[in-house]
Order: sequence, then structure tokens, then C-alpha cells
Amino acid sequence: MFENDSSFSSFTVNAGQIFYVPSGALHHLENIGTEEVEFIVAFTHERPEDFGISGSFGAMTDAVLGNTYDLPAKAFEPLNRTTHATVIGRQESVSSIPTGARWGNPHKFDIEAMSAPISSLAGSARTACKKFWPILDDISMYSLQVTDEGMREPHWHPTTVEMGYIAKGNARMTVMNPGGSLVTYLLKPGDVYFIPRAYLHHIENLGDQYIHFLIFFDQNTPGDIGFKAFISGYSRETLAAAFGTNVENLPEFPFTPIDPLLVERVNPVDPIE
Repeated sequence: MFENDSSFSSFTVNAGQIFYVPSGALHHLENIGTEEVEFIVAFTHERPEDFGISGSFGAMTDAVLGNTYDLPAKAFEPLNRTTHATVIGRQESVSSIPTGARWGNPHKFDIEAMSAPISSLAGSARTACKKFWPILDDISMYSLQVTDEGMREPHWHPTTVEMGYIAKGNARMTVMNPGGSLVTYLLKPGDVYFIPRAYLHHIENLGDQYIHFLIFFDQNTPGDIGFKAFISGYSRETLAAAFGTNVENLPEFPFTPIDPLLVERVNPVDPIE
């Protein structure tokens, strides 16, 4: 990775780790193993744009490149150059790995190795946010696991959109827009979903094993408002008026000052329609 002020770094990334690239930083990804590598990549813009080394060279004449590198213009004639980047290139051999590439680097974060800030029988949530990874800017991520005994409670994110990738398991999600219309859909490994800012939603595990979501937000630190905690902020009289009933008809809501994010499932999963 090559950034402003000629700042250069090289580092390795393994399964379960994530990396961050600042906007405009030149970077490349290289498979240094013997098997195919899969990356899940998220951007902070809905229409990401980029250009590569080959494409940027194609924008310049041989003479301009020659002047830049103190070489004759003809030195660049053999290169196959257009203004469209190669995107994925084939190497004849794997590059040598610099010794420093295996050291720690501020651009990568071992999210699956961190102690989960939220963990219970219902599941766990590991968070790559600015609090734990200071280099982040306008992006953050959850590695969320929900067991077959848990559920991601109904909630919404007031100031951030959400995009998720299902790495393992089968789930059901219900989303309500501010106009009151609902959409419910099933999710399986490889699926991606998107939820606009401040849309109510929840996630249910439909299998007998845990589900694993990789969830991305367009804020340094995502916030949310969950059902379990917000109900404790209102008197029973206010709630009765909101539901159009009498106080004695209300359920005995537990007092919850800190929202748990994940709740244990004490009832069977609703049938799949």
C-alpha cells in the first residue's frame, strides 16, 4: 500500500482478519498461498470508483513516462497499456515477502482473534470500530454470530446504513420502512443484504447451528436502538396509551438499562410462510 507523503507498507492478511485502505491509497492484493483466496470487500460509497497502475500508465504518453523515470520514451513501447486497468493480473511467480510484512500493521485488524465485547448463549458480536481500530474513517464492521438459541433483537441504526454478508447458516430477516410497509426474506450463505438508515429490522436463526454475518456500516462507530432497552425508558401508563389498552393488559417488560443486542430465544421460531 502506498499513501500520501510516500508512506509505504506491506503486510500479510490471513483468514479471519480484515484490512482498511484509505480513500485514494494505491494498493494491491496478492495470493501468497496455494489455494484460491476469497475477500469480502465493502466500500463507503454506493458507486465505488478506482483506477489501477496499468490504467494510469495508459493515460500518459511514452514521452511523459520517459521524462518521469529518466528513461527514453521507447522503453515503454512494449507495455500493453490502455486507460482500463487490468483488475486481475497473472503473475509468473509469487513475489518475495518482505520480512516486515509479517509484523503488525495499523491497516489490518484480527477481528476473529479479539475477545468478543458481547458474548452469551445467544451468540457473540466482535466489532471493528474506531474504539478498537483507530485508523478507521467512516466505516466499521461487526462479525456477528447468532446461535440456534439466540436472535438479533428488533432494532434500528439512527445514523448509519447497514450492509451484510452471510458467511454461514440460514436466517430470516424482517425490515420495516418508516411508512409502515414490511418485507421478510430468507438469507443463505453467499447472500448480501442492504438496510437503509433508521429502518427497523431483526435477524432470526432458522437452523440448528449458529449463523455468521459480516456486517458493514458507513460510520466509524455504529449506534443502534433496540427493543429490549427502549421499552424501559417509558412509564407503563405511556405504553398503555401507545398500545391503546389498559395498564393491566401490558406484559411485564423486564427493566433493561443496557441493550443486549442479542437475546435468547425462549419461543419456537415462527413458521416459514
